[in-house]
Amino acid sequence: MRAFLDYHRATLALKCEGLTDEQLRQRSMPPSTLTLLGLVRHMAEVERTWFRRTVNAEDVPLRWSPDGDYQAAYDATGATRAEAFAAWQEEVAHACRIEAAAASLDVTAHNRNWDTEVSLRLVMLHLIHEYARHNGHADFLREGIDGSVGA
Repeated sequence: MRAFLDYHRATLALKCEGLTDEQLRQRSMPPSTLTLLGLVRHMAEVERTWFRRTVNAEDVPLRWSPDGDYQAAYDATGATRAEAFAAWQEEVAHACRIEAAAASLDVTAHNRNWDTEVSLRLVMLHLIHEYARHNGHADFLREGIDGSVGA
């Protein structure tokens, strides 16, 4: 599962490779405000929420919304590659440390949003699902920016 999750993380990075901040902020199509940079920020928030806030039970706020609005990360209007990727890479590093320190994939924690116990296995599967879904969005966004397709 770790290898598959890492594959999806690398795919998102690949979809953003070689683009300027302006290109990374380019919207998909009206009325959507979806951008590659917004996806990177969103996935940083997803990593933070599931690994740090849920599995590790850390009392940390969302990165881009003190009010707990998960949609705020998508607004990349004033964001930069440096800021978004630093946050994402930091959260991935935290996630990797938490996963590596776990006794097994059967370790459980309470998920506040779902109000239920979840295993590390479920968390990793959920992250794989999130990346796979959003990497599909990233495929279309990248193709719209410069015609690049594949991988």
